[in-house]
Amino acid sequence: MERISVFCRKNGRYIWTGIVLLYLGFIYHNSLTPAVESAQQSGTVLLMLQTALDRMGFDSSWLTDHIVRKTAHFAEFALLGLLLWNCLRSWRLTMPLRVAAEAFLSLFLPFFDETLQLFTEGRSAQVDDVWLDVAGVCFGTLFMVIVAALVRRLRGRARGGQSGKGESEHDGFSG
Repeated sequence: MERISVFCRKNGRYIWTGIVLLYLGFIYHNSLTPAVESAQQSGTVLLMLQTALDRMGFDSSWLTDHIVRKTAHFAEFALLGLLLWNCLRSWRLTMPLRVAAEAFLSLFLPFFDETLQLFTEGRSAQVDDVWLDVAGVCFGTLFMVIVAALVRRLRGRARGGQSGKGESEHDGFSG
């Protein structure tokens, strides 16, 4: 177990960068999916969710393909925000550089995602989707900022009132 911990400390930035790149591949693959296939996938998810709600005794008539698609956009990019935060933290950048990189990527990556759709059969780029994606990245990032603050606070209490900042704060894997 200690070997894994040492490996992660030494290679965490590469691990996080690889995870982010793989996840971006997933996002961009979805954007390059032709409209007919994408609609079928959304329809399948919609049917599964409506069936689950109905079986639990809830009305599912309000759940539409539009809601499923927009929720997927937000959730997909919220996870990206979470991953980006961890990735940039693992590179031990100065705080101003980290914030600048996060801000740039939070805008550029969703913009690029929607631009890809211009080149996909039956798809188009939507400005509202760019903003929804940006909001998702910001939500994921904010979630991680709050989690990190809580962890620091708990570590501080465990150490008898210290700030909670120590060698594990910059161990390369957890950041």
